[in-house]
Amino acid sequence: MPVQIGAIAHNFSDPMGLLFDCHRRIEMFLRSLQAVAGGGPRLDDERRRALELALRYFRESAPKHTADEEESLFARLRSVGDEELKTALQKMEALEHDHREADALHRQVDELGTRWLDAEELSAVDFAQFRDAVARLAEIYPQHIQVEDQVLFPAAERALSSEQKAEIAKEMAERRSVRLISI
Repeated sequence: MPVQIGAIAHNFSDPMGLLFDCHRRIEMFLRSLQAVAGGGPRLDDERRRALELALRYFRESAPKHTADEEESLFARLRSVGDEELKTALQKMEALEHDHREADALHRQVDELGTRWLDAEELSAVDFAQFRDAVARLAEIYPQHIQVEDQVLFPAAERALSSEQKAEIAKEMAERRSVRLISI
């Protein structure tokens, strides 16, 4: 079943809106991981399901979101010679660093979480590592998302042409094996 966050769900005609929507899903699944990590090292049915869904989201969808940003959006923003983009461009290196750190933490969470799902209980050491990795993700994401939502995406919306936005949307759709229909 598709997840819709809030009253508005954007489509491929609005790639910045789609990226914004993805941030809401990241926040939702991060809260799920935090709730799972907040319990004990033994999984009950509710925490098991939350862990399965969050791991699947971060394993399958989050890498596409990162590619949407770095390969499609950031690359185009770097090629635009717009004075207004200077502040946003200065922040992209830090955002890319956040992506690398989050990717490494997600790999650790996925490995430990998969082990947890298989065994139904983690050792004290593994549980502490899982909890610490989730806590670090919870430190990274809020500011990262705020910079993108409030600085980068609005600047991109103003600076990129309709054609560039359409190219981004096409690439985003291709990453998801979605065929866009031109009207």
